[in-house]
Amino acid sequence: MIFRKLMIGMPAAALAVAPAMAMAHPSGNQDHEPILTRPIGDNPDNYWYDYLTDIREAEHELKKDLRRATDEEDRRDALEEYRAEIADANKDYKKEMRERGYHVGRVTVGK
Repeated sequence: MIFRKLMIGMPAAALAVAPAMAMAHPSGNQDHEPILTRPIGDNPDNYWYDYLTDIREAEHELKKDLRRATDEEDRRDALEEYRAEIADANKDYKKEMRERGYHVGRVTVGK
């Protein structure tokens, strides 16, 4: 809660951090859902800051879990948990934005 209150007063700084977060994956690979680098509708509201917090927490947990891993199974479990947390954060954020009238979708061009 304190982190969220601090971030509300500095949206430009938070937006500058987001692209760096999306590029700095602790696992070294990117076999998970893409991490958003800017808020939907360019609206940096509390839901956006919650999303950023969820992503940071997932990355922190992954780093911690990988440091403690003793075998390949531990590493796979850590990465699976990370992928699930990223997917959940994306789902929750996109759902909130849809409920507020922002369209979240994908455009496909082709046959």
